Amino acid sequence: MNEQEEKEETVEEVEETTENTETEEVEEVEQREGSAMSMADLVDMIEQQLDAKPRERSLEDMRTIGLYGDVEEEKVAEVIAGLLSLHYLGKSEPAEEGEEQIPGKPIDMYVSTYGGSADDMASLVDVMNVVKKDCVIRTIGIGKVMSAGVLILASGTKGERLIGKNCRVMIHSVIAGNAGSLHNLENELQEVKKMQEVYLDSLVEATSMTKKQLKSFMRRKTNVYLTAEEAIKHGIADKILE
Repeated sequence: MNEQEEKEETVEEVEETTENTETEEVEEVEQREGSAMSMADLVDMIEQQLDAKPRERSLEDMRTIGLYGDVEEEKVAEVIAGLLSLHYLGKSEPAEEGEEQIPGKPIDMYVSTYGGSADDMASLVDVMNVVKKDCVIRTIGIGKVMSAGVLILASGTKGERLIGKNCRVMIHSVIAGNAGSLHNLENELQEVKKMQEVYLDSLVEATSMTKKQLKSFMRRKTNVYLTAEEAIKHGIADKILE
């Protein structure tokens, strides 16, 4: 073999080696791409399984608020702020035209109070009625639910109002105390009567009691106490807390 033939043979070997190398690189790239697609499919599968699996409850799921103590301006302001925050975070997006609206996340509201301001009671009940349009409010009466607290407990979403087995419930007429001139006292008396009517009308709407029943309670001129079972019977709550 002369020198020219050796050069030509060497060139052919180099070209063959180069072609083999390029083929192997292409196959390797194709293999990597196939693996990448498989990994993507695997990720999708895992995500689907996680979505299907029931998620354990966390602190973020605790949508609970409480009214403990007197129904007064500062405390009611805190409860209203909490309700509005949970309402904003829990309500679902508006449904598209023709689609059914998905209900928002429910809110648990514990109530334990001897009562308090009728005006602050009314403000809290008004906000509860707004929130209930998007989110279920599960009111839960514990310990004692008296005076203004009765309407607050009864204003939860019907069918979702709970009461502790040992909770005491008390209803009485609106109480007011004023001092001043005779004309001012007469004016205040008329306002108290109006508030009494608002209170009775609201209880009639929220419970199964009639206005006649409520007025018979008021005519006793004493505090009317009810057991948890009696409160359920009168439609103030729906079932015993278990």
